[in-house]
Amino acid sequence: MDIHYLDNSATTQVCEAAAQAALDMMRLNYGNPSSLHGLGIKAEEQVEAARQAVADSLSVDSKNIIFTSGGTEGNNTVLFGAAQALSRRGNRIIVSAVEHSSVYESAKRLSELGYDVVYAPVDKSGTVDVEALIELLTEKTILVSIMTVNNETGTIQPIERIEKLVHKYSPEALFHTDAVQAYCKIPLKPKKLGVDLMTVSAHKIHGAKGSGAIYIRDGARILPLLYGGEQQKKLRPGTESSPLIAAFATAVVHSDIFQNSEHIKKLNAYALERLASIDGVSINSPPDALPYIINLSVQGIRSETMLHHLESFGVYVSSSSACAKGKRSYVLEAMGLPDDRIDSSIRISFSKYNTEADIDALIEGIESGVRTLQKK
Repeated sequence: MDIHYLDNSATTQVCEAAAQAALDMMRLNYGNPSSLHGLGIKAEEQVEAARQAVADSLSVDSKNIIFTSGGTEGNNTVLFGAAQALSRRGNRIIVSAVEHSSVYESAKRLSELGYDVVYAPVDKSGTVDVEALIELLTEKTILVSIMTVNNETGTIQPIERIEKLVHKYSPEALFHTDAVQAYCKIPLKPKKLGVDLMTVSAHKIHGAKGSGAIYIRDGARILPLLYGGEQQKKLRPGTESSPLIAAFATAVVHSDIFQNSEHIKKLNAYALERLASIDGVSINSPPDALPYIINLSVQGIRSETMLHHLESFGVYVSSSSACAKGKRSYVLEAMGLPDDRIDSSIRISFSKYNTEADIDALIEGIESGVRTLQKK
């Protein structure tokens, strides 16, 4: 049976060049980047070349890039690191109601530790209610975290506008954006956006799992989560995973945002056209969402049931964020969707490797599910 993988927001297939880069580092250039001998220096050169590649993709200086194990560590580092570094200035932390769980759960823990954590509401499209956000911004606000693209719906937040408001009403606050789902899919320039901190990850862009990065603006101070080494300015100590970092940079270099975007837009339009012909299908993503993601509901068929039905057709999708492991979507709840839409929601997400044949298989599977599984 052919595989039709449409769960690329959960993870992507590692591209051949990135896999080879990791293998070369593991088998040929295996020195510890912190060692002072020749093999160590050679490995360090590759790590620094990778840092430059990630920096170039964001149009920033390489000294502003810190490698991590991925989006979750990056987001945790930012939230806990900023909270601790700025606690003398205030204790208010603002995150949106639709953040990835690595931000949402970190904020929850910070609340338990005594920080004043508040959640910015969103409208029915999943976009942050800017007027409500303004009301939450105070002189005691030390950190605001709003994701660039939502991982479940593809909603694109107006980051540049939000940044201006944050720094107007809470000038001492740091502004962070989780850009994991946006990275290498839309142009991202932290300096232009005005963000102080940005999180990105490798395995959403055909790099290997276990690698990511944080952009930290000059002058933005956060404290580390880990201690015990001199690496990466002590912000993320420990031996760098040079194979995964090399794979990350290679995936970045092989990302063609414009070419991929045109391909994905065509796939998205084709999918929406085919889905529109099926009775009982509702699209939960807004019309201007990132085209890589379509969140939809099939009336009368629970998410998990449809997910496994589609798998029998070789089609792989998600019932929500992969990190939720099947739990009900708080993102769709925050958008005000009715219970039946939430309980029947699935997410399809594209990559540059997808074709119309994958969508045809998806449509065939959904149509079969409607005929055989739908509650009348």
